[in-house]
Amino acid sequence: MPQPIRLKDHEKDGRLIRKRAVVGAVVVLLLTSVLVARMYYLQVVQFEHHTTLAENNRIHVQPIPPNRGLIYDRNGVIIADNRPSFSLTLTRERAGDWPQVLDVIVEVLELGPDERALFERRVRQGRRPFEPVPVLFELSEEQIARIAINQFRLPGVEVSAQLVRHYPLGEHFAHSVGYVGRINEKELKELDPVAYSGTHHIGKTGIERFYEDELHGEVGYEEVETNARGRVLRVLKRTDPLPGKDIVLSLDIRLQEAAEKALAGRRGAIVAIQPQTGEVLAMVSQPSFDPNPFVTGIGFKAYADLRDSIDRPLYNRVLRGLYPPGSTIKPMVAVAGLDAGVVTPQTRVFDPGFYQLPGHSHKYRNWNRTGDGSVDMDYAIMRSNDTYFYSLAHKMGIDRMHDYMTRFGLGQRVSLDMFEETAGLMPSRDWKRARYRQAWYPGETLILGIGQGYMQTTPLQLAQATALMATRGKWIRPHLAKTIQGRIPTDPNPLPDIVLRDPKFWDAGIKGMVSVMHGPRGTARKVGDAALYRIAGKSGTAQVVAIKQGEKYDRSKVAERHRDHALFVAFAPADNPQIAVSVMVENGESGSGVAAPVVKQVIDAWLLDESGQLKAEYAPPVAAEVAAP
Repeated sequence: MPQPIRLKDHEKDGRLIRKRAVVGAVVVLLLTSVLVARMYYLQVVQFEHHTTLAENNRIHVQPIPPNRGLIYDRNGVIIADNRPSFSLTLTRERAGDWPQVLDVIVEVLELGPDERALFERRVRQGRRPFEPVPVLFELSEEQIARIAINQFRLPGVEVSAQLVRHYPLGEHFAHSVGYVGRINEKELKELDPVAYSGTHHIGKTGIERFYEDELHGEVGYEEVETNARGRVLRVLKRTDPLPGKDIVLSLDIRLQEAAEKALAGRRGAIVAIQPQTGEVLAMVSQPSFDPNPFVTGIGFKAYADLRDSIDRPLYNRVLRGLYPPGSTIKPMVAVAGLDAGVVTPQTRVFDPGFYQLPGHSHKYRNWNRTGDGSVDMDYAIMRSNDTYFYSLAHKMGIDRMHDYMTRFGLGQRVSLDMFEETAGLMPSRDWKRARYRQAWYPGETLILGIGQGYMQTTPLQLAQATALMATRGKWIRPHLAKTIQGRIPTDPNPLPDIVLRDPKFWDAGIKGMVSVMHGPRGTARKVGDAALYRIAGKSGTAQVVAIKQGEKYDRSKVAERHRDHALFVAFAPADNPQIAVSVMVENGESGSGVAAPVVKQVIDAWLLDESGQLKAEYAPPVAAEVAAP
């Protein structure tokens, strides 16, 4: 039997639809209420917060690096300036796959694998988020055009104009002024992130490093409006940076060139100081190098060639070169002996060509094997007699020797603004005990008296010791900065002057130095005779390899780089000191024959005018004529 067909209940269906409509309406109303409440919360309650976020997406604060201070020589010649340059920068966060972008840069600019490796190293270095990193400096017009054409392939890459440090005089002041270089990861962690915002370079060596705070300046800021891709649309507000302070150095380019010419391509060092002020007039370390490639990043091969060169052009011989001072310190030892009361200017020592300690058979040889007979202090300095100074050193003893030589600046840093300077070594009993766990022997004191043995000095220390002789003990630290933005730098830790029991002791030491240059048997009389002024000087020879007892130095049997170093120190005019000079010629052998002519050329360049005559301000006073009665 078929099932009955059920009739549709329209009333029931209507109720169901109404219920659903009501539920739907309630749901819609609730959702609308939630939406309205959320909109109210976001647009009213959190209005300030989201307005700030929106502004931050549109407005950015960008640092403006300050212009680095300029560096001049004493005559106003620019030594370090800032040169406009176009650089290629990459912002890693905007570049996406930045290694691929670097590949495109290398392809577009037709560069090699070395440049690609250098770019990657620069990008990987620590830097602040969203900070553009310069990968290539000093773009040519052709390179800029290639980048512009391929800009669609280079996200995050821009060409920006900036000032780059430049050293127009190249090698002349590389060791004194130094250079700037890119900030590395270690430096980035130590630097103030605010002060160095937008700055990519920092002083690495020399004056550039020592006076970094003064040269750097203060960073500025600008508020810019950007689009969604980070492009700057307009500048809303700008606070200009404060440029770094300009520094005028005491160095003189003409004297520097004259000193370099005097070295004539030989390895060595020259320091010239103005005794009364401590101003360094010339500072030469040869061979030198061009500092400009270090600013933008020197290539691997170029740096390796400098680093591995047997002549060590990167090595600052003036500040870091350690050499036995040899006989250059004999005038200082003589003054010390007088003040200690162990000798007088008239004290005589008989020289048979050697010296022997009482009760010992070992002979300490004089350079003149035949001996000079009976010698006093003036003759001993003039002839550089070793026997006299063996005897004097023995009378003084190591303790007094150490005390006096330290007062002359040996074994300590003497400069005011040369952070690279090494202290050298003035040995003592305590030093040897700590270093070798051995007692001090009398024979070691003897060889210290002639500037040999453990003693190690820098050319700068010898120049300062000579300046102390010229000023009769007045201590003024040698320094390179003459003025900083017009301000004269001061010494925060001045050293005490050398005060002797009798000021006439200085006269005895200086008299001997004058005899070296102008005495009848002076070791450098040939140089002194050719001078238009009187010079006080002293030669020295620093042994590179030891010679056995009884053997004689034979240059033909010694390799060129194992031959003795030639040293000479002097100041002039002797009666009105205006310049003190120390010269070291590596493997030059003869202080009087090789280094002394170099000293004279440097002094001539400072004291003589263009016609070769002594400048009027340095000429000795002329005695007034007395009218006849």
